[in-house]
Amino acid sequence: MSTLERARCRLKAHPLALDAALAAGVLVCMVAGSFVEPRGDNGVSWSLRTPDPLSLVLITFGAVALVFRRSAPMTVLALTGTFALVECVTGDPRAPVAMCAVIALYTVASTTDRPTTLRAGLLTMTVLTGASMLAGPLPWYAQENLAIFAWTGIGATAGDAVRSRRAVVQAIRDRADRAERTREEEARRRVAEERLRIARDLHDVVAHHIALVNVQAGVAAHVMDKRPDQAKEALAHVREASRSALNELRATVGLLRQSGDPEAPTEPAPGLDRLDELAGTFRSAGLQVEVARADQDTTLPAAVDLAAYRVIQEALTNVQKHAGSEAKAEVSVVRVGPHIEVTVLDNGRPAAMPSGAGGSPDSGGGHGLLGMRERVTALRGTLTTGPRYGGGFRVHAILPVKTRTAAAGEPGESV
Repeated sequence: MSTLERARCRLKAHPLALDAALAAGVLVCMVAGSFVEPRGDNGVSWSLRTPDPLSLVLITFGAVALVFRRSAPMTVLALTGTFALVECVTGDPRAPVAMCAVIALYTVASTTDRPTTLRAGLLTMTVLTGASMLAGPLPWYAQENLAIFAWTGIGATAGDAVRSRRAVVQAIRDRADRAERTREEEARRRVAEERLRIARDLHDVVAHHIALVNVQAGVAAHVMDKRPDQAKEALAHVREASRSALNELRATVGLLRQSGDPEAPTEPAPGLDRLDELAGTFRSAGLQVEVARADQDTTLPAAVDLAAYRVIQEALTNVQKHAGSEAKAEVSVVRVGPHIEVTVLDNGRPAAMPSGAGGSPDSGGGHGLLGMRERVTALRGTLTTGPRYGGGFRVHAILPVKTRTAAAGEPGESV
């Protein structure tokens, strides 16, 4: 930081000292101006003169008033204007007392609004110029009278220009601050959405595969001694389910890596094209699953395809966990106009209900139905869940075939 900048910072930190220094400089200029007068017709040469004592007193009072120009600008303008008016009427009109009024008018214009500047400027110009022309000792057309009119106008105009520039600079700074805050809020929102999406994916993957591992491990433990072949088959299903869980976890956790990290092995996001494979994993765990599709081979956007798959996966996982060993599940995927409808029904025990069902998602402490609802709602779809009459549970999701992104130009479907 240069010496000039440091001095400017110190002066801004002590505005009263700055105003006192300004008042002292103005006082020196006015006193010096009161001792000289132009000589000759062209006014090129100057001579010394004896100033009027009243003018020196008014000059001193005007300079002292300028010390408080920031704290009370209108009051200082009224005082300095009064001093200049007295000088114009009773004293030497060539004494530069009006300089105090010009600076006070500049301060008012730079610290208030434009209507106030117009009123104060016109009043000051009219009163001082009119008093000099009508009540002063010089002719009305004297250059001293015109100088008062010009300098008061310049003071008001300069102050208004400074105020306008400050307003523009402040507006630019405010817009920059708002833009910075908006960028930070947008970044935080996107991070929160991404964390929520990853949490849903992790829950779907873990809940599904761990449920299968739990069932198959229980089967293996039950038949290990009497039917070792069936136990081996169950353990093979455990290994397959655990391998699938690890692959999906690896793909999901790979999204959390920083740029420049080694690329994590990934695989295409699951969709309805893998519905038969998903149903097969549940059948191998002992759950009877029937699948019916009437979607006319509709090609869905990736987000909708993944959401439909995860809804079915979570619903079947809940059937496996809550509906009992004799439960049967029915899965249907139907294209209805601009929507795809996914329904999962089961005939489990009437008291069996997944965690989070029936009103509050927190009633059971689980996050399965809450995650499904968040997925569907994020795509502007609807999800309906609840117990069936006579027993069982029903999950019904309506998803748009075209998302807003697909409607804007990306391929959304092909029938």
